[in-house]
Amino acid sequence: MLILMAGLPATGKSTIARRLALDLPAILLDKDSIRAALFPPSEIDYSVDQDDLCARAMLQAAQYVLRRDRAKHVILDGRPFSRAYQVTECAQVAQGLGVPLRVIQCYCSDDAARARLARDSREGSHVAANRDFRLYQALKDRFEPIAQEKLLVNTDEALEACLQSCLAYLRSAQ
Repeated sequence: MLILMAGLPATGKSTIARRLALDLPAILLDKDSIRAALFPPSEIDYSVDQDDLCARAMLQAAQYVLRRDRAKHVILDGRPFSRAYQVTECAQVAQGLGVPLRVIQCYCSDDAARARLARDSREGSHVAANRDFRLYQALKDRFEPIAQEKLLVNTDEALEACLQSCLAYLRSAQ
C-alpha cells in the first residue's frame, strides 16, 4: 500500500506517520530528509522545482520498494500534497504497481498549528527551515481539494485516537 500524509505544515503528519510506520509496520520516506541528504544547506531553496525533484526521488524510492514486495506499506511524508498534480502522480504510480493508494489528510486549528510551528522553531526540531506560520497561511490559501478518497484526521484530538482512526482506515483497505 502507498500511503500519503497530506496536510499543512504542523498539522501532525510526521507525528502520525512515525507511529504508523511502527504499528503497521511500514517504510517511511520523508521529503524534507531527502532534500537535506541531496543538497548542502547553501543549495536548499525550497522552490517548487526543488520540492518536486525531492518528491519525485521519494516516489521513485517508494516504487523501488513496492516493486520488490507489493505486500509492503510505504508512507510518503514531508509534503502537504496541496496541489492536485502531486496526488495524481502518486495515484498513477500506485495504479501502475497494482497497490492501493490511501490518503490521510491531517488538519488542526490555526492556533494549534501556530503553537506547534513556534515550538519547532524554538527547539530547532524540524529539518525544514522554511516552516513558519506565513508558509502555513500561504499553503492554506491555495490548497487544492484532494479528489481521491481520503481520511480526514483532526490532530487537535488525542494522538492515540488519531492513530486508531488511521489504522482502522488503512486496515479496511487490505
